[in-house]
Amino acid sequence: MHSKYYIPARSGTAPYLVDVTPESAGWTESSLKVVELESPHGLTLDTGETEVMILPLSGQGTVGSGHETFELSWRASVFDGPADMVYIGTGNTYTLSGEGRFAICGSRAARQLPNRRVAAADVPVELRGTGNCSRQVHNFGTAGVFEADSLIACEVITPGGNWSSYPAHKHDENSAVESALEEIYYFEIDSGQENSRGFGYHRVYGTPERPIEVLEEVRSGDVVLVPHGYHGPSVAAPGYHMYYLNVMAGPGEERAWKIVDDPEHAWLRGTWEHQDVDPRLPLRSRGV
Repeated sequence: MHSKYYIPARSGTAPYLVDVTPESAGWTESSLKVVELESPHGLTLDTGETEVMILPLSGQGTVGSGHETFELSWRASVFDGPADMVYIGTGNTYTLSGEGRFAICGSRAARQLPNRRVAAADVPVELRGTGNCSRQVHNFGTAGVFEADSLIACEVITPGGNWSSYPAHKHDENSAVESALEEIYYFEIDSGQENSRGFGYHRVYGTPERPIEVLEEVRSGDVVLVPHGYHGPSVAAPGYHMYYLNVMAGPGEERAWKIVDDPEHAWLRGTWEHQDVDPRLPLRSRGV
């Protein structure tokens, strides 16, 4: 039986494959839409009080707002290296046109910032962890890399057989060492050999004061919500690379990703200095 924090693939209403709003998630800030378009059809939306980051999961397109037009270059799949990203600030009407699947990451925002494009070649790629905790992070919209009012977003590639979002960590209260952030995990799993249907697992658990229990088998297009609590690992089954898109935002004044590890497992980070990064990484990188 699935938890209420699991949203199955293709649960949205066309053209949306996924449609997570603050209201549907039961929180106040973060949102995610995944839309599937067929050329030459487009989708026109208003940002209102929301800022958005738009990127192709597969395919290509354009984003037009007012007199500005931004290109989203071709991307074969989420395992094809970083993608172009277009940011549209609050109070704008925009049209997304193209062919393929596109993610629209959003959060409520207090400031209107200018619309911008980040080219795939300019997205910082980070290899995080070592050994079977190695993963590849595309920091297209993280704090300290890209300016936004509240929204934080990135992509993570976990090679088959590896664990990521590990050791488990949390960010559910504002303090000197932690940020309160609502988080969305959107998953895709590589098909492996003979187009077999891959899978992985994702875990969320709480504290005595704020309990939560989630352990979900995830497949391509599935979503898991993290309203609070420790989360991790995200486990990629052997033979199947795992991708997830993280969308985060919180009500705090500071836009930051500050986390605390589960103290029972924090010691694990100290073992990484004696191991090498998984030689499969960076995975299918396009010249980055």
